[in-house]
Amino acid sequence: MSSIVTFLGKGGTGRTTIAIAAARKLAARGTKVLLIGQDPSPVYSMALGVEVKSEPQEIAANLAVVQMHSTVLLEQSWEQAKKLEQQYLRSPILKNVYGQELAILPGMDEALALNAIREYDQSNKYDAIIYDGSGDIRTLRMFGMPESLSWYIRRFQGVFQESDIVKALTPFVQPVTSAILNVSWTEDSIAPEQSKQANQMLDQGKKALADPKRVISYLVTTSDSTAIAIAKYLWGSAQQIGLTVGGVLLNQGQLTDEITQQFSPLTVTSLPRKESSDGEILIDALPNFQDVTGIPQPTTIDLAEKKIKVFLPGFTKNQVKLTQYGADITVEAGGQRRNITLPPQWSGRSVTGAKFNNSYLELTIG
Repeated sequence: MSSIVTFLGKGGTGRTTIAIAAARKLAARGTKVLLIGQDPSPVYSMALGVEVKSEPQEIAANLAVVQMHSTVLLEQSWEQAKKLEQQYLRSPILKNVYGQELAILPGMDEALALNAIREYDQSNKYDAIIYDGSGDIRTLRMFGMPESLSWYIRRFQGVFQESDIVKALTPFVQPVTSAILNVSWTEDSIAPEQSKQANQMLDQGKKALADPKRVISYLVTTSDSTAIAIAKYLWGSAQQIGLTVGGVLLNQGQLTDEITQQFSPLTVTSLPRKESSDGEILIDALPNFQDVTGIPQPTTIDLAEKKIKVFLPGFTKNQVKLTQYGADITVEAGGQRRNITLPPQWSGRSVTGAKFNNSYLELTIG
């Protein structure tokens, strides 16, 4: 397994330059690194000085690079989907649809990128993966997909299983699908054991995201007030998906007490302007990305005290909304919703108190 590092911040703050420098820093220490670029334009090849392809290629000792192209990833994923369909269904229906025919729908880029990162991670070829994505809310939604999809599957499976309408319509499903799709779907058409693989994959994704030694992000900003405001917003939004933020990289800006206070308790590292072709000065100034000690965790659960603490920096009390439906507590902030499932030990309990103090939402379970 690899450690995955990504960068969040306003466009134009130097995220790509920093991602390249971070990859070179880790590679120089003997860490096997894969640098992933999401931008399909020629800009990435120009920044590296080599033609970056859609398959990983080694450009230096311990350093490989790949540029993601959604069309290529879609074709590869579609072929995998057809193979899975052959395993799950006795009468596959996708065999005559080809990946080259498919268009990229909104949200597909992030889903395809996340799957590609997962596959590179599981290949065990790399010690670290540096992901240079959009660096905004789209990147956060990408990393939050396992939790979101898991919640949808869990909730809607229960809804459908308990629905009287679905139970009433079940006897009609098989003859209708036989007549329209020319396939026969019965209760034993889907292999139960194999269908668990999807949920297991989502669980692995959630566990990885919750572990800062596996997935961590860094905020990138300049001293510009707009860039700082966006970085703070992305900081709080990252907590909403459970992604740990390891620190702040102040690029080409003067570090002041005001900036330090705005991002407290994170460490703010001031980065110089890149002065050499290989970026040695910038590389030397970067922090140790593998040191995750002392970083505030997005969510902590204290079973003994019956409390849940959610770290939501960048938001005020009025910007946070809390609701509970059964065992799921929903925290809404920054245009995002996060569902926190109560531990089994607290089954049947509900939130009896909530307060917002020093960027923490503290919930008391009765």
